[in-house]
Amino acid sequence: MGILVGAMVMFVVLSVFSGLREFSLSFINDFDPDLKLMVVEGKTMKLSPEQEREIQQIEGIAYYSKILDERVLLRYDSKEHIAYIKGVDSSFVWVNPVEDHVYFGEWLVEANRVAVGYQIAQKLSIGIFDYDNELQLMVPKGGKGTISQDDFNKISVRPLGIYSFEDEDLDARYVFATLPLVQTLLGLDENQVSGIEIRLKEGASESHIKSELGKIFPSGVSIKNRTELNDSLHKMLNTENFIVYLVVTLVIIITLFTLIGTIIMMIIDKKLHLKTLYNVGLEMGQLRKVFLYQGVLLSFFGCMIGLILGVVIVLLQQHYSFWMLTSTLAYPVKFTFQNVIIVIVTIMFLSFVASKIASRRVVF
Repeated sequence: MGILVGAMVMFVVLSVFSGLREFSLSFINDFDPDLKLMVVEGKTMKLSPEQEREIQQIEGIAYYSKILDERVLLRYDSKEHIAYIKGVDSSFVWVNPVEDHVYFGEWLVEANRVAVGYQIAQKLSIGIFDYDNELQLMVPKGGKGTISQDDFNKISVRPLGIYSFEDEDLDARYVFATLPLVQTLLGLDENQVSGIEIRLKEGASESHIKSELGKIFPSGVSIKNRTELNDSLHKMLNTENFIVYLVVTLVIIITLFTLIGTIIMMIIDKKLHLKTLYNVGLEMGQLRKVFLYQGVLLSFFGCMIGLILGVVIVLLQQHYSFWMLTSTLAYPVKFTFQNVIIVIVTIMFLSFVASKIASRRVVF
């Protein structure tokens, strides 16, 4: 019974964590590109027309978008907030499906029209149909000394869209504008960008495309995929997953003490029969294997039944959402065969060790 419950609990807990992991990564999967070129030193690089043509000729690239971002002071109707202004070109929506996350209004990032995050709109009390006030973007000019009002480059824009990724950090970080507008705000040339975001074709070789991009940009540029862009988040999730696995494994180890006790009681109960078998020529190792196999077999059936129950619970939650986090969001779970294999391997290995220890009690 302990193995049955342990297998069921381990599978359900691992499935819940897999669901939470997928739920957490869904935010960055919609916001981060498949590949991103970033400047290693400084803030911008010059992208020549020849380099753009070479990028377009790389097999496996579906779309690419030039970007330019910088910290900016936002001012709206006497309220201020520090965020990032991100200049994007018309291809950006094909690289990152940000239009799907427009919470209110329309994307319409063109001319002096911008899209702001939900948290920014909340902090500044921005209304997209407020024609009496404009959002002012302010960036300090280069130089030394005390900063005054005249030491800022300023551009007034009109927010026409509010986006939300259900992540407060993302929603409070960016204002999206056109690339030429941000270049003007920062006083840069039209070929100066801070990076390039790339969407790959289905089945494209990431390593091959990285190699080709490395030939176009031999130095001064870093090329990262989505996982590398969020390596700290992935490390945190992997660490949490490992800790959860260890905790559940510890619970199963404790339950296996009942298996050891059961086998030892069987050995004591059958001691006279075992001695008879030993006297007629059965070796000690063969007698011990009887209880070893019996313990493993019992654990196997318990593991399978518990696993089946766990799979049923996970699939029911996945399709019918019996447990809810909020009124509209079901508790995330995800069925994976990897978790099935982890449960079987873990329990059978521990059961084998426990049965091996208990079978050593066959002595005369």
